[in-house]
Amino acid sequence: MSLELLAVRVMVDDISIEDESSEDAPKGSRRANPMDVHVGSRVRLRRMLLGMSQEKLGEHLGLTFQQVQKYEKGVNRIGASRLFDLARVLGVPVQFFYDEAPSGAQSAGAAVPGFAEQPDESYVVDFLGTREGLELNKAFARITDPKVRRSIVDLVRALAGDEG
Repeated sequence: MSLELLAVRVMVDDISIEDESSEDAPKGSRRANPMDVHVGSRVRLRRMLLGMSQEKLGEHLGLTFQQVQKYEKGVNRIGASRLFDLARVLGVPVQFFYDEAPSGAQSAGAAVPGFAEQPDESYVVDFLGTREGLELNKAFARITDPKVRRSIVDLVRALAGDEG
């Protein structure tokens, strides 16, 4: 092996993007990082709130809809400049993509004990990220009569078997 090739190999080894958690995964596959998944889900949520297709978002960014899809699923990591462009196109501050993000300990699956604990309500964000959740939310927001809104909440709670 030549000295130059050895130096390149050492440099590549030094900047390896794999982490310890990827040792369990087979070669060629990688598990999506929880933060990448969260940021991608926030991109999807905002895009859907705007009624924008993946194809249209891709056009604004010079990407294919498949690339947008990979970003939204957290399969591909979104770089800083791309995140800045996404924020501009979607009309939100960059911080929007990190709102309600799991903390480091929570994303690793360990709960942080103490008074700062908050109930896990990520299912709400997950639901709002679905087409049904978005449609239900938009339709509900158009109802102006508070009594009708309360009746709908009561109906949904009864259907879900929720007493409280």
